Amino acid sequence: MDALSGARGAESALLYTSLAEWWPLLSAPEEYEEEAGIYAKFLLEAARGPVETLLELGSGGGNNASHLKRRFRMTLADVSPAMLGVSRRLNPECEHVEGDMRTLRLGREFDCVFIQDAICHMETLEDLRRAAATARVHCRSGGAALFAPDYVRETFRPGTAHGGHDGEGRSLRYLEWTWDPDPADSSYVADYAFMMRGADGAVRVAHDRYIEGLFSRGEWLEVLHDAGFEPRIVTARHSEIEEGPLEMFVGVRR
Repeated sequence: MDALSGARGAESALLYTSLAEWWPLLSAPEEYEEEAGIYAKFLLEAARGPVETLLELGSGGGNNASHLKRRFRMTLADVSPAMLGVSRRLNPECEHVEGDMRTLRLGREFDCVFIQDAICHMETLEDLRRAAATARVHCRSGGAALFAPDYVRETFRPGTAHGGHDGEGRSLRYLEWTWDPDPADSSYVADYAFMMRGADGAVRVAHDRYIEGLFSRGEWLEVLHDAGFEPRIVTARHSEIEEGPLEMFVGVRR
């Protein structure tokens, strides 16, 4: 058994670089169908006028897009070339663009913009403001943007989760451990342990650490308002989440 370890930003995290090929065994596309339906519902209800196009920022391996593309013509943007490669295999009919959600400028507008848990990689309020500005620049007037962080300050609780899947000749299992070393600041820590077994039975262990942003509801609403949206909080129940409803922010571009 060999081990890899490190604490990195999202751009250089093991999961988004050397371990990206394992993503479908950590998080399978079929697990996203229910929540993708929730996201589509909120976007379609909020947007004014006809809706056809959707830009997903921080699209990762494309699991949300594998369901959302049934309703929207999608452009998928991510900072990780390796994860875009995974998504292209899953969603070959979608446009893929490499870019950081804080700085990306495509020079065109979409009916809707969506950012799921990749928004958690915005460690500071300034990062969050820059991501919100990118969403606003790419959202047409009357269009809708949906932001779905894992937590807001008011709902964060330390905890653990585990999972994984078997594939063709290989398997992966993971442990996720979220905790907050300093409740007075605007971030928390997410530690991941991955165990990857190859066809020969050898098991490799890797550790990734992410410092993720944690902001209050009020901060979220202020940032989105200042970016040019009419924001509000929306909630939805998910059959696999027992601790409480999904809490998201939807905004219509002014």
